[in-house]
Parts: sequence; C-alpha cells; structure tokens
Amino acid sequence: MPRLKSAIKRVKTSEKSHLRNISFKSKIKTNIKKYDLALSEKNENETIKYFKDSVSILDKAVNKGILPKGTASRKKSRLAKKLNVLIKTIQPSEVKKTTKPLKKTETKKISKPAKKPKTKKTAISKKKPVIKKASKTTKKTETKKTKP
Repeated sequence: MPRLKSAIKRVKTSEKSHLRNISFKSKIKTNIKKYDLALSEKNENETIKYFKDSVSILDKAVNKGILPKGTASRKKSRLAKKLNVLIKTIQPSEVKKTTKPLKKTETKKISKPAKKPKTKKTAISKKKPVIKKASKTTKKTETKKTKP
C-alpha cells in the first residue's frame, strides 16, 4: 500500500483509466462481432454500417491512448479486407448483367521536352530604413551646484 500522497493519487487515477480502457475495449470487440455477424449473413447495408462504426471507435481509441496506432491500423485493415471480399462476391454478378466490356484503346506515349536547369538568383535583402522617433517627453538638464 502506498504511503505518499502522490502515490495514493496515482493508484486511484490508474484504476479509473483501467476501468475506462476495459469498457472501451469491450465496446470495440462487441462492434467487431456485430460486423462479423452481418458479414456472415451477407447483409451489405448492415455490414457497411458496422464497418464505419468500428473504424470510428478504433480511431477514437487511438486518440484517447487506449490502443496503439499500429494495432488499430491492423484491425481496420482486416475489417476492410473482409468487406472487400463481400463486395466483390455480391457485385460482380450484378455488374456482368448490366455492363458490356470496354475495348482497350491504344495510347501513344508523348515524350516531354527536358526541363531547363534553373539558375540561382542572388538574394537581395530588402531592409526597411530605421527611423528613430523622438521621445515625447523632454529631459531637463540639471546643473549641479558645487560648494565653494
């Protein structure tokens, strides 16, 4: 048990932050589970909704210092990969029916003329002239009298 006042306060604050971190991490896990459930049901609208929520919560966790930046980045990347797989499996069947394949057009490579090297310009300093202003108060000259 700490005896110093600062150590006692530190124990209290660390306990508060510990509880906050646990609840926030639980919130992240719950949201990711909902995302996975919507993903397994192939419900595109709900999946996108939970994806946005999860990314938002992960970013907030990084800003609050609950998760390291790399951890949140890795989790967001994994969520995005799963979402891309879902979108690719749903949309290609719809896209094939509605669109026709495009023909490739030939493109000519145009060579650009070489750039002229820039010459260095000498820097000219533009200093403003310093104007001394006379002080508004005038000093009176005092003469000291010497004793004879």
